[in-house]
Amino acid sequence: MASFSNSYRDSGVDVAAGYKAVELMKKHVARTVTPGVVDGIGGFGGLFRPQFGSMKSPMLVSGTDGVGTKLKIAFLMGKHNTVGIDCVAMCVNDVVCSGAAPLFFLDYLAVGKNKPERVEEIVSGVAEGCVQAGCALIGGETAEMPDFYPVDEYDLAGFCVGMVDEEKIIDGKKNIKVGDVLIGIASSGLHSNGFSLVRKVFRVNESNIRLYLDDLGKTLGEELITPTRIYVKSILKLIEDCNIHGIANITGGGFYENIPRMFSDGLEAKVETAAVRVHPVFKVIQSMSNISQRDMFNTFNMGVGMVVAVAKEDVDKAIASLQASGETAYVIGEVAEGTEGVTML
Repeated sequence: MASFSNSYRDSGVDVAAGYKAVELMKKHVARTVTPGVVDGIGGFGGLFRPQFGSMKSPMLVSGTDGVGTKLKIAFLMGKHNTVGIDCVAMCVNDVVCSGAAPLFFLDYLAVGKNKPERVEEIVSGVAEGCVQAGCALIGGETAEMPDFYPVDEYDLAGFCVGMVDEEKIIDGKKNIKVGDVLIGIASSGLHSNGFSLVRKVFRVNESNIRLYLDDLGKTLGEELITPTRIYVKSILKLIEDCNIHGIANITGGGFYENIPRMFSDGLEAKVETAAVRVHPVFKVIQSMSNISQRDMFNTFNMGVGMVVAVAKEDVDKAIASLQASGETAYVIGEVAEGTEGVTML
């Protein structure tokens, strides 16, 4: 028999609701099971037995992140089954930049009130993200925190661990050279960055969140809640097919902060502004605000979720590999000598 405390419940924490939420989420977690999973959900720690295969020197790569204020959109729309994808994406897309395959993921969900059916909805998105990334959801935590979060609000964050053979680590600082070509991989939109600014620009509220925008071909809310694209399987296939010199995940800080993270000193990116296929949502944002073009590229992904650096002779092969994986990929610039980090031409 599950334990419970009337006193704890009277303070606002319903332990029984927590037990129900765990039962409801089990079927979603089961979708993510991979060969390394040792134990099921419910223990004090998630167990995972890594498969080293032919790796000579396995290296673990970890990443952690949250969904951020994009959650405010989920609250307004009453739609909670996609933000878990964002949570996973923000972690695994970082991990794969090192060439690591994500192994397992854990989530942390803090709620004002534990509503088991809503918790299940949230975790279903986490599980879907794990399936897309090919990793296992081996545990997590749901914390009911009355008086800290409003009753209908929550926060969601996560943690991922991946693995790569040391000799196969993608290290742009060692491998990227002058003349390398930068390939952009299309995003699904805003991903999960810059939403404090986005909500201010659109003055998002319960009324306009459901307005249909012709420029987007959908309602404002439908566009803003679109999940972050997960690139893991496409990138891992690309690494098999080509010699990749560097990979950058274009998250907070946009082009200016993220692309230079894969460079050594003395190198910069020359990006052809006209070559960037700007996603419609960013055109709408700029048209409704006085945000400069530099600030747009310094805040948002602008329609480019990942940037990959390859030698000139490998460009066609890399683009073909990405396209075969269902990605939209194209050349956006090249690597040159310089100290500016990124120069938009």
